[in-house]
Amino acid sequence: MMRLANKVAIVTGAAGGMGKADAVLFAKEGAKVVITDLQEEKLNEAVQEIVDNGGEAIGIKHNVTSEEDWIRVVEETISRFGKIDILVNNAGISNATPMLEMTVEQWDKTMSINVTGTFLGQKHVIPHMINNGGGSIVNISSIAGLTGGSGAGAYTASKGAVRLLTKATAVDFAKHNIRVNSVHPGYIKTPMTVELMADEKMKAWFLSQSPLPRLGEAEDIAKGVLFLASDESSYITGIELPIDGGYYAK
Repeated sequence: MMRLANKVAIVTGAAGGMGKADAVLFAKEGAKVVITDLQEEKLNEAVQEIVDNGGEAIGIKHNVTSEEDWIRVVEETISRFGKIDILVNNAGISNATPMLEMTVEQWDKTMSINVTGTFLGQKHVIPHMINNGGGSIVNISSIAGLTGGSGAGAYTASKGAVRLLTKATAVDFAKHNIRVNSVHPGYIKTPMTVELMADEKMKAWFLSQSPLPRLGEAEDIAKGVLFLASDESSYITGIELPIDGGYYAK
């Protein structure tokens, strides 16, 4: 079943981790995928993997905090594929700096990538979705966007902002058949967490945080993102979907 047949998707932060898993799964489900990232070499490798497996994808180097970059990404997507049906705002950074030690520069960087990047993506993609008769936006937040996280004030604030920006956008653009939902990953094995997982005590702590007795995989997140991107969720907008092994249920 090709759940994204004839769809065009942009996925940011897709050179590795959850973004790459989203892009690979989207391509398998029939989408034409535009993947963006600052890591150009890994970006090209991800595109090649999709193409080698029979999918269609292009990669664009992209700083999500730059409005000029967003304009260029959208223009290249329209030029190549003619429309945009799906946007996954996945690009983001973590920041575990304690609040009293955090600099304004660290705070601003976290907010710029995680929140402003999501805002700019919506701002420049939504007009094309309106012209296309609708679309689906999936914003990647975090379980930290649902509950307070010790020692991660900037990250928690940024992911909480993504959660409520999602709801505001969903309300504003439902009349245009544009659905906007957020996904909230728990403790997931990705390149961003690999160093932490190498420490056995830290890995045991991560495992202790969720009722399901394993760490999440990037593919676990991709399956939820696929559902929200597809027409199977055509009456779902403004929700927050935790994919966290039961962490938020506690």
